[in-house]
Amino acid sequence: MITGDNIRQILIDQCGYVLSYSIRGSDATFKDYVLDQSGYRDIGEDGFRIKSRIYPREISVSTLKGKKNKISIDAKHIVFYSPKYAKKAKADREAVLSKAEKLIASPSAYARAASYGAAKYVKDLTYSSSTGEVIDDAEHLLSSDEEVLAEEEKYDGYYAIVTSEMKKSDEKIVEIYRGLWKIEESFKITKSDLETRPVYVSSQDHIEAHFLSCFVALVLVRLLEKKLDGKHPVPRILESLKRSSCSLLEQNLYLFDYYDQVLSDIGESLGIDFSRKYRPVGDIKKIIAGSKKIDK
Repeated sequence: MITGDNIRQILIDQCGYVLSYSIRGSDATFKDYVLDQSGYRDIGEDGFRIKSRIYPREISVSTLKGKKNKISIDAKHIVFYSPKYAKKAKADREAVLSKAEKLIASPSAYARAASYGAAKYVKDLTYSSSTGEVIDDAEHLLSSDEEVLAEEEKYDGYYAIVTSEMKKSDEKIVEIYRGLWKIEESFKITKSDLETRPVYVSSQDHIEAHFLSCFVALVLVRLLEKKLDGKHPVPRILESLKRSSCSLLEQNLYLFDYYDQVLSDIGESLGIDFSRKYRPVGDIKKIIAGSKKIDK
């Protein structure tokens, strides 16, 4: 997604992008810009601050011969600081620091894989080439790396976004970025709740039909979620709809033996009374026929 070739194509297609930008992984110039308090604007009363700049950005793009060339494009950097985000970053780090302390106290209990994450906070950490275990002897005394910790803490609470959308306000870009989790959630829903995989068909037409059905179902359930004002998450909506089944009691009469708050809210929104336990087949057909009508 963030390769130079993709970004170039996005711009050629006259589309736009909004991407996170790693502060700790950036160069010294950008880090200085983040920590420089000039230019920040206070937003609200909770200490939230934001600033932005238009700045040239260098990306690597492929040539027709398969080589890479570097080109410069203008991009908008948006940096904001949130006390809540700073507090969360500190809390998230506490568990890793605790693990680093345990590693220093008992090096032999950890191997390379087990020390992942905590290793960067430990000085002189060396692993055995044969076993992968942490070497614990007089020549490899471990201690906390306070410099690394201090460098990490400087950026707690700061977050950066890079975008091609120069004309949109900083606040609008942040709002757009915060909404991107919905896209990630949609992928999760298609994989788990809508069971797009495994695919039990093999021809190209059948594979495309399978995924088309899944994505149509995704659109429908997202629209239903929106119609319910986000009151219920998608997995719960799908579970209630699946359980809203019926059994034939006698000729022309069916029993609906499940009802909950989700179905109550869906029924109120769509004009369907899910609380009725008994329905003749004629009523069921009317409901199905009504669901196929398109509002003009």
